[in-house]
Amino acid sequence: MTTATTDDLLLRAVRSHTGSENPSAFLALNSGNSTFTVPGLDGVIVYRRTRRHAVQFGGPFAADEAYDPLLASFRRQMKEEGLSLVGVQLQRADAERYARHGFTVNQIGASWAVALEDFSLRGTRFMQLRNKISRAHRNGLVIKEVVAADWPDQLATIDKAWLGGKDGAGQLEFLVGEIGGAVQPLRRLFTGTVDGAPVAYISYSPVYGERAGWMHDLSRRIPGGSPGLMEAVNAHAIEVFRSEGVRWLHFGFTPFTGLDPRHELDSHSPAFQWLMHALWAEGAALYPAQTQLAYKQKWAPDTVIPEYVAFDGPRASLSSFAHIFRACKAF
Repeated sequence: MTTATTDDLLLRAVRSHTGSENPSAFLALNSGNSTFTVPGLDGVIVYRRTRRHAVQFGGPFAADEAYDPLLASFRRQMKEEGLSLVGVQLQRADAERYARHGFTVNQIGASWAVALEDFSLRGTRFMQLRNKISRAHRNGLVIKEVVAADWPDQLATIDKAWLGGKDGAGQLEFLVGEIGGAVQPLRRLFTGTVDGAPVAYISYSPVYGERAGWMHDLSRRIPGGSPGLMEAVNAHAIEVFRSEGVRWLHFGFTPFTGLDPRHELDSHSPAFQWLMHALWAEGAALYPAQTQLAYKQKWAPDTVIPEYVAFDGPRASLSSFAHIFRACKAF
């Protein structure tokens, strides 16, 4: 077993082993993650320890023949260390394999994606969105793609204002992106200024696999600024991507959204399924899922990708579920 971050082995695995079609796979390269490997097996597992739990990100990034033995080895290692294992942001292909290994697997939310080839903001359904974007431009918004290393002070200004408006909430990690580190050159950063002052940015992470493209990842703005800042920055990025022939823009994972009984496996926990629906309706204090989804739906996503949580054993564990959010530093 090894513990490392953003090394060549992990990057190769994330780029090469795309069978599960995880649009958030690049988040495996976040700083602070641990990796598990086995000599002779072509693959990597990414996770974080939180007290007596191991929270795994996605399924194994592994060749098909290495997937099951790698998972079995990881599962055994975690048990030997006395850690309860829970996996989050598994895709459907992962979920089915985990269920065969005896995990309790439930849908926990969904990712959303837009096909860009024929995408346009024309038409009545985008009228309000166009109006917000136009207002931001009338208020002096200037959008550019920049290199993060050339914009450290401006990013820090936006981050400080954004986090300061979150009632003292800290910066989320693990299931959200970051800026910086060895793989920053692989991301793209679009920024907005008004009268030369930084007001907003969106970082996009690469997506590999059949729906290759970019994921609308970390995004922040100065609170109280012009309406339509984020929408204008994203619309600008979309036009850049389309001009480059990019086929997909992903909007990432939002827990408690896109829930559908048709997505559940036969071995799911009905009680946990009920909890996810309850958190969608009343769980804003835990995560603002409805607000997040409202932004994504502005862009009329045409693909909903169910995502899953896997508990190691015959029951869904509320303690393990809570430690997913602890790994993200949500509390």
